[in-house]
Amino acid sequence: MFRLIACCLFFLTLPAPAHGDSDARPVDHFTLREAADFSKQVERELAERGAYIALVFRSGRPRDDLPDGVRYTHAAFWVYGPVTEFDGSQGHGYAVYNLYHGQADPTRSYLAQDWPLDFMRGDAVGEVGVIIPSEAMQIRLLDVLASDQYDNLHQPAYSLLSNPSDLRYQNCTEFMLDVIAAAAWLTDDRTRIKINLDAYFAPTLVRLGWWQRLTAGWFDPRIRLDDQASGPVEIASFTSIADFMLAFELAEESFEIQAGFGE
Repeated sequence: MFRLIACCLFFLTLPAPAHGDSDARPVDHFTLREAADFSKQVERELAERGAYIALVFRSGRPRDDLPDGVRYTHAAFWVYGPVTEFDGSQGHGYAVYNLYHGQADPTRSYLAQDWPLDFMRGDAVGEVGVIIPSEAMQIRLLDVLASDQYDNLHQPAYSLLSNPSDLRYQNCTEFMLDVIAAAAWLTDDRTRIKINLDAYFAPTLVRLGWWQRLTAGWFDPRIRLDDQASGPVEIASFTSIADFMLAFELAEESFEIQAGFGE
């Protein structure tokens, strides 16, 4: 059985802190039918490209609300395999697994499974980013996700803007990156993974003023910056993960899909 994980990343809206998109709650901008059509559109695209695993990113906030260089707020591994339909019959399709921060305690994360429709109901822009791992990486990712390494790679301490080279916190895109690193370097030793990422992964930089650094946590307990050095805040994002995977031949391609609502 494929054990697949995804994670949810909420970003700081500049110049003021943002609340981020919620845990897979519907966005009013699109109807349920539009979200369903978009999810099927993405599934068809992934299947046509022969992707057993794909990294899919969507934004729960308008692009104008996101920092420069950040296009998406949520990332998930989508895996193709057997699924049970609503009528109990067996078919094949993509399942989506997520890492979210808690509602009662937003500084702790938990793992949850949902489906492409749930994923798209959180979309606010009608566009997703996709990374297709190389064939070898898809096999390695399946091996990692089906093993006990899954639990070893999860750090429940949650930060909205976690540093991908630091052990203290994790959010969805950092967890995704850790899983990729574990598959690439054949280890679930998080200390070793962080050392390697610090050497080879170029993070996305989010620039915060001194006042934003000082006060961000007052407005949102998910924003913890003690894992960040002075200077720009370092995070993992669609762009930086895609660049990393393509540079080291861990991915075949990255691209974006726009919703064809009017087609």
